[in-house]
Order: sequence, then C-alpha cells, then structure tokens
Amino acid sequence: MLLTITTTHHPATDLGYLLHKNPSRLQSFPLPFGRADVFYPEAEPDRCTAALLLDIDPVGLVRPRAGAPDSAGWLQQYVNDRPYVASSHLSVAIASVFGSALAGRSRERAELTEQAIPLEARLPTLPSREGAGLIRRLFEPLGYDVDIQDHPLDADFPEWGASPYFSVTIRGTVRLRELLAHLYVLLPVLDDNKHYWVGDDEVDKLLRFGAGWLSDHPHQELISGRYLKHQRSLVRQALAQLLDAGQSDPDEAAQRHEQGEARLEAPIRLGEQRLQVVLDALRELGAAQVLDLGCGEGRLIGDMLREPSIRSITGFDVSHRALELASQRLRLDTLPAAQRQRVTLLHGSLTYRDQRLFGHDAAVAMEVIEHIDPPRLGAFEEAIFGAARPGAVLITTPNVEYNALFPGLPAGAFRHQDHRFEWTRGEFQNWANGVAERRGYDVRFQNIGPEDDALGTPTQMGVFTR
Repeated sequence: MLLTITTTHHPATDLGYLLHKNPSRLQSFPLPFGRADVFYPEAEPDRCTAALLLDIDPVGLVRPRAGAPDSAGWLQQYVNDRPYVASSHLSVAIASVFGSALAGRSRERAELTEQAIPLEARLPTLPSREGAGLIRRLFEPLGYDVDIQDHPLDADFPEWGASPYFSVTIRGTVRLRELLAHLYVLLPVLDDNKHYWVGDDEVDKLLRFGAGWLSDHPHQELISGRYLKHQRSLVRQALAQLLDAGQSDPDEAAQRHEQGEARLEAPIRLGEQRLQVVLDALRELGAAQVLDLGCGEGRLIGDMLREPSIRSITGFDVSHRALELASQRLRLDTLPAAQRQRVTLLHGSLTYRDQRLFGHDAAVAMEVIEHIDPPRLGAFEEAIFGAARPGAVLITTPNVEYNALFPGLPAGAFRHQDHRFEWTRGEFQNWANGVAERRGYDVRFQNIGPEDDALGTPTQMGVFTR
C-alpha cells in the first residue's frame, strides 16, 4: 500500500521539513497491523517526492481479539484486499507517521505550514465500488485536479469487466496539512470498510480533520455516514455539530433572505427591478443555457421559464429546503414535459469545484456573494471563474452606501442577518476588476434601483464576459 506526495515548490526539499522526515534516509515505524516506511524517491530543489509505504501483516489482521468469536469469518479475513488497497489502515498510518504535519506544525518552516504550495498525491490502488465518479465527487469539490486510471479484473479476460480499484492522482495548490486531512478522512470513506471500532471519539476526529472544508462540502452527509460506519446516532451528532460550528443553517438563511431583506426593499420594488435588469442582460447576451447560483426559492427561474430563448436552466443552492420550495413554487411536478425538461435543480456549495456547473452560456449570482465569508471568496472565484468558466457571469450585490436611505435600518447594520459583508461601489468594483484580470474576463458595471446623487443605487451589478 503506497502513498506518494510530490511538490515543485522551491526549494522542493522543504517538504522534508514539513513532514518532519529526513529525505536522506529511510525511516520505519511499527504499527499495530504492520510497518510503515518513509523514503524519498527524489529530492531535488525543483521537485521532491515523499513515499509512505505501508506493509500490512496479514496474520496480524486476523489475530483473534478479546471477545471476538475465534471462528467468525475466517475465510473472509484471509481472502481480502486489506493489505493492498488504500483504506482506514493508511489513514491511521498518516496520523501516526505524519502527525506533526497533519497538525500543521513545523519548527524549521513554521511560515510554510500556512502557505498553499503545489502538491500532488498519488495512490496506486484506491478502492471505489461505486466507480470513478465517486472519487471525483469527493476530491474535485475541494479544488483538486483528479486523474483516474481504471484497471480490469483480468487483462487476459476483458469480458470480465472493470475492477473496483483505481490508480488516482490528485493535484492542487493547498497547505500540506489540508491535503493530509482530506486524505485522512476520505480514504476510509471511499473504502467504506473501516477496520476498527467507531465510537464518539470518531466524531471528534471527523470534526477536527474536517474543519474548514467538510461543512461546505456538497457530499458532507455521505462523507459523515461512511466515515462513521453508518451509525445513525453518530452521523446525526456529527452533522449537528458541523452546523453549530459557525455555519448558519442554509435552510433558515434562505427563508430569512426572502422575508427580511425583501420587506426592507419592498417600498422601492427593488426585487422586481433586479429581476428585470438581470433578464434584460441575459437577453442581450443571447444566453441559452443559464446557471442560477444560489437560486433560493426559484423566483429568477420562474421568470426565465417565460423566456423561450433560454432553453436550459440549472438552479444551484446549498439549501435542500430552498430547492424543495423552488420545486413547489415552480410546480415542477405538473409542468408540461417540454417545460419541465428545461429545469434542473442541484444541491451543492458555491465554493467548491463542481463539474455539473460546466458548460453554461451564463451564470447569475443574484444577491449571493454577500452570504459568503470573505476568506471564501477566493474559493468562489476559483469554482466559478476558474473551473466552471461560463461565457458570462452576472453578479448583483447590495451597495452599502445606500443603506442610509432605508428607514428603520440602524447605522452600520446589514440589510439582513445572514450577510457576511456589504460593499461600497468602489469595493465591489475593485474586487470585480481583480477577478476579471485574473480570470481572463472583461467586466462592466450597471446600477439597479432608484439613484441618489451622493449614495448611488441600492444594488450594483457586474457583468463579466469573455
């Protein structure tokens, strides 16, 4: 069982300081089920690779433990893939051998532990009984490029079909501790056959190593369920704590968005004006396949359904409840077949790469980005402008300067409690111009709503085109 980690960061040999393992010598570590060896197949200034080789003791795996029936499952215990595939055994080895790196500690290169560097992890034998698609669904939302090579059951008998084992390489610019945490959690998820007892302490491990990414992952429920061996009480506990760890409930947030901000803006009919300006821009762009990012309860989708030129509409939201309400509001169950086929509703996060978002003429994020924590805006930029790359992106967001004209809104308060920020006109334009320059887009700006000579309009829109 082998894991290699490669970097081209300069000097690449800093990888040895980050992993706390000397590139010049072989190091071995005893484990309850075998031995782990760490060595460096290459260690040059421009490229360095560390290898973790896990030698599983098959006899140790089946040695009877206290309280276990001596005769239970002997054939299965001896005839299995445990010594050869990446699994929870490899996760344990990562935590045991690379514990300091996993915790983000390095005495000699402390500043480098917080720096995202180019990293590549390769696993020659990764199990996925659901096929290559599950591997992509787990790693691609984290921003990795994923290369997968499948293997036949027997090269001499192709009619037997493909095996459930894959050679996988993931590449990304991330912190080393993040890469190790992703592997630590997701390897047993893919294998779905954890080799040790799972109790409350496993919930703590999942939350610790899932911090900063699991709560936003579009497949957090699948990950939690498999990591915790499908023990429902533990899964519920983990998901509840993920929600409480600073993450607002997306279902409640969607409802607050419709109620609080809509009431504030109702006197100037801002919601209607915003929809009309977005629709006019989509017509001008000639967009036929449109992605509604953060679609909420589907108001924009309903209006787009009345536009014959828009042939395909994809609504995308982090809230399951919002998507259910959108389905009800749009009466998808009773729409004529031709209309129903135009609409797809997808659950997912806007801050992770998702192949389902690829291939659209235009994407709309209407009053959405202000709900994203500012440190995650870079991930949003990468997921939408870097990975999905629609032909055009329309983004509307409040103009905080105009807030002074809303009666009853206290000074310094946001328009509703789920906003993580609200920008001035200058701040929005600076951000948008930066995104356009970095991602190969042009951007123009448009005001929405009644205009005040000093404070501008209540909403601002950036139209990105390439």
